[in-house]
Amino acid sequence: MSDDFNPKILILGGSGFIGRSLCEQLLRQFGGRARITVPSRRSRHAQAIQGLPGLTVLQAHVHEDAQLQALIQGQDLVINLIAILQGSEAQFEQAHVHLPARLAKACQATGVRRLIHVSALGVQDNAPSRYLRSKTRGEAVLQAAGLDLTVLRPSVVFGAGDHFVNLFAKLQAFFPLMPLAGADVRFQPVWVEDVARAIVACVIDKHSIGQTYELAGPQVLSLADIVRMAGQYSGHVRPVLPLPGPLAWAQAVMMEMMPGEPMMSRDNLASMQVPNVASGRLPDLQTLGIAAQAMSAVLPSYLGVDQGCARLDLWRRKAGR
Repeated sequence: MSDDFNPKILILGGSGFIGRSLCEQLLRQFGGRARITVPSRRSRHAQAIQGLPGLTVLQAHVHEDAQLQALIQGQDLVINLIAILQGSEAQFEQAHVHLPARLAKACQATGVRRLIHVSALGVQDNAPSRYLRSKTRGEAVLQAAGLDLTVLRPSVVFGAGDHFVNLFAKLQAFFPLMPLAGADVRFQPVWVEDVARAIVACVIDKHSIGQTYELAGPQVLSLADIVRMAGQYSGHVRPVLPLPGPLAWAQAVMMEMMPGEPMMSRDNLASMQVPNVASGRLPDLQTLGIAAQAMSAVLPSYLGVDQGCARLDLWRRKAGR
């Protein structure tokens, strides 16, 4: 990569969990040379990254074709991070299939060929969940578009501010026992900073075009293992009670009926029928020159500590904000 590489990058979903780390990593890599645009339907949702040097937050609705095409016009590349874990069939289709189709159409119309798309481990045509099936169809739409495409498939992503390990840590602070659906399901958790580094590596390296990478950490853990680690490092170790299938299903139904976004849904349980581990048949983090960090090495640095997005303050101070 030459020092005169000054990319203009559009990040869809840039205000989310992975997006915040990605913006920081891009700033570290390119300094003030990159021009990053992050659209957000409500600009207040992007407060954590607003004010970072070289980054512009625009209020826009990416599910509207005209706005999406206007955002893509003049960019060097687009990174799509948009995804949902909970929702109806129609909501999964909108986020994971219709948006990639609109994105492909807008890239073709504007002549922007470079696209990096974050998908998920476990995608397959006959996947047991709506989440995974919609992710599969979204990949297929982009693969058929003839773009300079790179696909990344992460396992479950953890890190400061996640809604996964932190949730289990908080629950164990209040409850004496952890009834757990899918306790034996295997995951290969990947640190959010490693995911962000992988995306940056793909931005830099043109050899990543046409590749699909599996992003997974070095540890294969059961969900029960992860819950125990969350309790250990947050100082609230609780016994884990694995729930058999019918009780797990009933728990998911009850959680779906509670107000707000459910902690667990029946579709999440269906996704757990597929082990969330790398196949070993595709390039991975090591291929991108990244030594993946283990969950056991990272959790002590943030679990139970309310760091939020304070790590971005350095960049705000550099911008005089």
